[in-house]
Amino acid sequence: MDTRTNRILLPLLTAVLAAWAAAAFAQHGNGNPDMAPTNDLPNPFSDRAVMPLPDGRSWGSTAGVDAAKGRDDIWAIDRCGSNGCVGSDADPLMHYDANGNLIGQMGADLFAFPHGIHVDAEDNVWVTDPLPPDGRGAGGDVGQQVTKLSPDGEILLQLGTLKVTGDGPNEFSSPSDVVVGDDGDIFVADGHGEGTNERIMKFDRSGNFIMAWGRPGNGPCGAGEFSSLHALAIDSRGRLFIGDRDNNRIQIYDQDGNYLDCWYQFSRPSGIYIDADDRLFVADSESRDGADDGMDLAHPGWQRGIRIGSARDGIVRYFIPDPDPRGGSSAAEGVAAVRGGAVVYGAEVGPRAFVRYDRRRSP
Repeated sequence: MDTRTNRILLPLLTAVLAAWAAAAFAQHGNGNPDMAPTNDLPNPFSDRAVMPLPDGRSWGSTAGVDAAKGRDDIWAIDRCGSNGCVGSDADPLMHYDANGNLIGQMGADLFAFPHGIHVDAEDNVWVTDPLPPDGRGAGGDVGQQVTKLSPDGEILLQLGTLKVTGDGPNEFSSPSDVVVGDDGDIFVADGHGEGTNERIMKFDRSGNFIMAWGRPGNGPCGAGEFSSLHALAIDSRGRLFIGDRDNNRIQIYDQDGNYLDCWYQFSRPSGIYIDADDRLFVADSESRDGADDGMDLAHPGWQRGIRIGSARDGIVRYFIPDPDPRGGSSAAEGVAAVRGGAVVYGAEVGPRAFVRYDRRRSP
């Protein structure tokens, strides 16, 4: 290539790369709460299909769903056909194979208000059971703990003090989610809105307390403040993705509590799932823009639904919109995916359903 050609092509190439970088930067958000909404994205998935339940049961509120990385079977929470399990003898934990067939159930009489669920690398199932300040889950003999179950329902470990709300090293105030790192360390999102601790707690694989960080608040990213903690996930680099829902952001920390980054482009996170290839799935069940139901607007301009992108570059690539975007809590609050992101599951609180979306085949 001669000098003259270089003089022509290099500025053009530089401009193209700069435009691409600017677009990626804008979509990343770079900790900017005023970024433009990521609503206008392709949706290559089918309409929602409700998953089956046994014995003529109807779905209650779900909230939680998870799949072990690299596996195609999936676990979901059913709050016993209602919005809580106190007084019910139904199994709240439902197990499905890769084709969506129900293959197991467990967990009867173990939970009051099952909320977050995590399946670890050994196929053990972890469930958080908060007792929120508004009284949900009250009246039973269980609650305010995190329970580790074997795949056949044996209790292997419990964190927290039964039915005790507190801020000590073995006390919770509405634990909303749990995730386990590659070395067995356990992370709990201890908080679920006003009046709760709003902190991240770290335990070793035996359940011994290691450390905690965070406090209630709406301060800037990295200030250690959270509001309505609601989801946890870990990427391939070991980074902890924290759903800071009422602050409309994902805060990213290392496993020692050091702040790394802050992303607004995935909207108001109720659920977060990261697969083995760092595909990132984020459910927004709470944004309300232009609602006419008398409720306060939340995150105006942003549409709720499931945003799909990458934990590596932070770019949002797809959006599965809420089928009923107005009103109160709707669509998926929990989210997970299998088959390389070709099948996405949503756990719905408002509509009370566990649903599946399949990626459409290209013509």
